[in-house]
Amino acid sequence: MDTFLSMKVFRQVIENGSFTKAAERMDLSPAMVSKHVRHLESSIGAKLLLRNTRSLSLTEAGAEYYRQCAYALDTLDQAAQKAASGVEQAQGLLRLTAPVWFASSQFAQWLTEYSEQYPDITLEVVLDNRHKDLVGDGFDLALRASDEPAPSLIVRRLGTVNMLLCASATFIERYGLPETLEQAAASPAVLPGYVDMRVRTLRHLKSGESEELRLKPVFTSNNSVMVYQMILAGRGIGYGPDCLICDDLAKGRLVRLLPDYSMPSHPLYAAYADRQYLSAKVRSFIDFISGKLGQPNPFLR
Repeated sequence: MDTFLSMKVFRQVIENGSFTKAAERMDLSPAMVSKHVRHLESSIGAKLLLRNTRSLSLTEAGAEYYRQCAYALDTLDQAAQKAASGVEQAQGLLRLTAPVWFASSQFAQWLTEYSEQYPDITLEVVLDNRHKDLVGDGFDLALRASDEPAPSLIVRRLGTVNMLLCASATFIERYGLPETLEQAAASPAVLPGYVDMRVRTLRHLKSGESEELRLKPVFTSNNSVMVYQMILAGRGIGYGPDCLICDDLAKGRLVRLLPDYSMPSHPLYAAYADRQYLSAKVRSFIDFISGKLGQPNPFLR
């Protein structure tokens, strides 16, 4: 028999002072209530109740078992209520993993706004270009730019990451503004070393024709933040995700190059492991970031 259910039945018997009343409360037959009590007595090897046709009383072992049983059931009930409140209210620790290139002032600003809206949530953000095992590594949520998300995950598309070719104001002062594919190809480039971005197929926005851009890297790194900082420092031209460099573009730290061409883009997904028990904290973050990514970008046409 289900020992946990037997404990609940036993508690009802004691607190109602009757097998019959306990049966009514639990929607069971009196015979089944007796069976549950016998199951407990058999399990612990001790007599719990003394009863006759008119009354029942606890044995010494039964009194102690009742105290411990009630405490255990109350503790489990409190734990269930606390867990349920986490599903209904955005609170607790939210562990998030995302690519390294999310280490930007724009994303930091978004996280700050999110924390102000949801002060009961503590954020833990792990940036890694390798895909983490959400369940095995204990993550609630992952942000992933991918054309083919893993089929084992539940995903919600948040938007599209458009890569923009850009250069810093320092670079332009030193080398001039590359205005054609040929000039961009002749410019020093700063590129990530973990993916080949030297050759890109671009599409002309007016004619619709595809053209090839071959960049000449003078610096590569396996760290997206390092690449980003080198672009800002003026070492070369490079790519940046539009949703994360828009603040740099607006403030003139970066200048978009070849605005008549569109660069390759990738869908951005929120990935999580369980749709059925999606907590309020995860839902709140997905909705918040989706709203941010859904805002029009003035640097795209």
